[in-house]
Order: sequence, then structure tokens, then C-alpha cells
Amino acid sequence: MKTFLALLFLSALSPLLSAQKPNILVFYLDDMAWAQPGAYGGKLVETPNMDSIASSGVRFTNGYSSGCVCSPGRVGLMTGRYQARTGHDANPTREGRELLLSEKTIAQHLKPAGYTTGLVGKWHLGDTSAEFLPQARGFDFSMGTVGNLGEGKGPSFYRGSELLKELEGEPITSPIYAREACGFIESNKDKPFFLALSFNAVHTPHVASPKWLEKFKHLEKRTGEYAAIIGEADEAIGTVMTKLRDLKLEENTLIFCISDNGGASPISEQMGLRGHKWFVWEGGVRVTWMAQWKGHVPAGRVVNDPVIQLDVLPTALAAAGAEPLKVDLDGVNLLPLLEGKQDKLAPRELYFRFGVQHAVRQGDWKLVKASKDMDPMLVNLATDPGEQKDLSTENPTKKAELQTLWEKWDASMQPPRWEDRRWNGEEQRKPNKKGNKKTKQKEE
Repeated sequence: MKTFLALLFLSALSPLLSAQKPNILVFYLDDMAWAQPGAYGGKLVETPNMDSIASSGVRFTNGYSSGCVCSPGRVGLMTGRYQARTGHDANPTREGRELLLSEKTIAQHLKPAGYTTGLVGKWHLGDTSAEFLPQARGFDFSMGTVGNLGEGKGPSFYRGSELLKELEGEPITSPIYAREACGFIESNKDKPFFLALSFNAVHTPHVASPKWLEKFKHLEKRTGEYAAIIGEADEAIGTVMTKLRDLKLEENTLIFCISDNGGASPISEQMGLRGHKWFVWEGGVRVTWMAQWKGHVPAGRVVNDPVIQLDVLPTALAAAGAEPLKVDLDGVNLLPLLEGKQDKLAPRELYFRFGVQHAVRQGDWKLVKASKDMDPMLVNLATDPGEQKDLSTENPTKKAELQTLWEKWDASMQPPRWEDRRWNGEEQRKPNKKGNKKTKQKEE
């Protein structure tokens, strides 16, 4: 009888224990410049919903992605590990370039802790067979694009384990993803969930709904289209946030809003950072980085400590009270910093590698080599965020120290498994029949 009563008590207590686990939601923007949201100083278009996450939580001024292009950054987000550990330096374009099956995703880490897991939007980690799609990588629900819109000749979309050639409403996907995300949240409102909403915006093609194009019709056409796709993505974030509030889930949800790499468009607002997507300059790797958890994370804080997308997974696991699977993680748990229990992160280096390019940041110092033939350059980001002045001559010891750190780290990684000819930042152009230089390789 005592055993029966104990089991009955545990059964009754189980939903309460489950409810204590926070939901975890990641908004992941594509190719959005670090200063694009209004909270970072962006002026082109108002972003009230992204700004609300900053005002309700923490805005990081030195937030990073370990990748300066799409897929490598996503490897880091999904695994909490540097993509260089598996030589995944560039975007996948064919068989053999998928996220290795030996790598475990954040969904696979969270499921043993009782989480229902969802991915809505861009995957870009392999679609050559069902075993590489999200459904086989720990996600209970998944739909979106396998890569970039209009990329390749095969199916561009997926739902579960099925590849689809078309998705109703595409190529305008932000409102579709908002609807699908809200459906997932509604279906799982009574149990802890993890959801990644991975936008196609603001990657090309810059397409948006008529109402958003109308809103910016006073701008030059290309600028208006770019502004519209940002505005529509922000609206989608607002739609999802409204669903959380309507279901009274916002206070029990740890929310991240991050971009996958630096800005790609010449219109993007970089606020003086050097470079852009495709480079390990700050403009290619410093990104929008915000976090909110009402009741746990004090509102309106601005934190200057460098953080990286690798930190999302260990932070989510800590919030969930979950242990990581048996794998070495490169990110750190940010919860003590987010909650104000810790003033500073412990000192660490952040590493960036894109084929022939590399960089390492230690405190305010950064060693950067942004092309094959460039000599590594030493900069101090506190005094020179635009990376204009090489301090190598004045600080040879610091340069040597960072170079040694880089070489040791790189030796512990796997070499790039395939080559991307654009590693040197060069537009690969082929002459057309008339001898003129033609279109560059399709942006990935």
C-alpha cells in the first residue's frame, strides 16, 4: 500500500516538476548585421519585437558566432562545439558535407530531460538522406528549408523526414514560420519544450509581403526590399512572443535572439565594423546577441563580456537542470552571468576559422588573418573596434602569445573537410561567351 501511495504521489508531482523546467526558445536570424536592430542603434527599420527582448533581458555588445557563413555557425549553435572539430568550415553542397552523425544536437541533449523539441525554418546541415534531416537528429517536429531559398536543383523544403519541392506561400517564409512555431507552442504548452525558429530572413532573396513592401516604398527599391524583410522577420518574432504571452508562458521561457553571422548586404548596418559575411573581421563574426528570461534575468542590462553562440547549448542545459551527453562542449554556461550572480565571465579565448582565414580573441586583443596572403594583424578592440591599426610592432609578445594559442587550438581541430574557393574573399567569376565577367557564384 505504501508503495502504491508513493507511486501515486510521484505521479501527481510529475507535472509540477515538469512545469518547473523552463521552455527554451531560440530566434536565429540569417545574415543580419550585428547593429541592425534598433536596440543596437539600427536606423533603417524599427524592430520593436527584437528590441523588447533586449529591454526585458540582456543585450550583449560583444556577441559572436564562430562561423562567418551560414552552415558553420549553425553547427556551433546546434552542438555547442566549434565546427572546426569536424572540419565543417564551409557550407554543405553535396554528399559527404553534412553535419557528422557523431555530433549531437541540442535537441538530442535535451530530450532525456523530458523536453519536446522543434525546429522551424532553415536547417542547412545536410539533406542528402533522411538520416541527416532534423527528425533524425533529435527533433520531434521540424519543417522549413533544407538550405537557402532557391539554392540547388533539388527539393528546397522539408517537413519531418520528407523533402518537398514547394511550400505554400514561399519564398516569403517569415509569416509561415511564425504560424508553424505558434502551432508547435500551442501543442506543447503543458510540457517543457525547446524550439529553434531559424529564419531565412534576412538572407537573399530579399522578398517580403506586399504590406511590408508598401511600408518602405519611399525608399530606393533594393533598400526598401531589405528593410521590408527585416520588418517582416521582426513581426514574426512578435507573433511568437504574443503566443507565449497569451498562453502565460513567457515568464517560464528562456529566450535567445542571435544572428548566424555578420551582415551580407551592403545596406546592412554594421556601425563601423570592418568586413562582412565571409570574413573573420568583426563585421563577419560579431552578431546580434540577446537573452531574456523574465523573473530570472534582470531587465535592461547591457553586458560587454564576449559571448558566442556555442554558449547557448550549455546555458540551456543548465536552465533545464540537464546533464550534457558524453561529449566535450566548447561553450560555457552563461546563467550565472545572465542572472546577475556573476559580474564577469572567466577569461577565455574565442577562436574563428574559415579555411585560410583565422582569428583569436583574448580579452580586448584580437589576432586576425582575413585572407590567405595576409600577415596576421594584432588589434585592440577596445580602442579600435573597426580593426584599422595593426599593433604587431608595438606588442610583439602579445602577438606571439596569440599566434601560439591559435596554433595549439588549430592543431587540436580537424582540417577543413572540403574547400570553398571564396575563403580568400574573392568573387569567383567566369567569362561568358562574350568574354565579359559574369555573375559570381550563388551566395550560400
